Amino acid sequence: MNNMNQMMKQVKKMQEQMLKAQEELVNKTVEGTAGGVVTVTANGQKKILSVTIKPEAVDPDDVEMLQDLVLTAVNDALNQAEELANKDMGKFTGGMKIPGLF
Repeated sequence: MNNMNQMMKQVKKMQEQMLKAQEELVNKTVEGTAGGVVTVTANGQKKILSVTIKPEAVDPDDVEMLQDLVLTAVNDALNQAEELANKDMGKFTGGMKIPGLF
């Protein structure tokens, strides 16, 4: 019975550490870029925080190019945010992807 209590304490401690790690992802940021003229900043919870577009990227005759650059930078930032979350949470899950965890 003592082993069971100790195991439950360990599980609770791990849950608390995981929750703290998830909360800390809000404050960690990554940047995705495209063409050196579009930068997107996202946090570790895959929320876009900012989009920066350099003036030279704006060509009224080629709006499609700017749209592609923004899309590429957003996807780059979100991919990096996912990698950050997987890295931070992977130490608790042993690399397993647990739905709803992160």
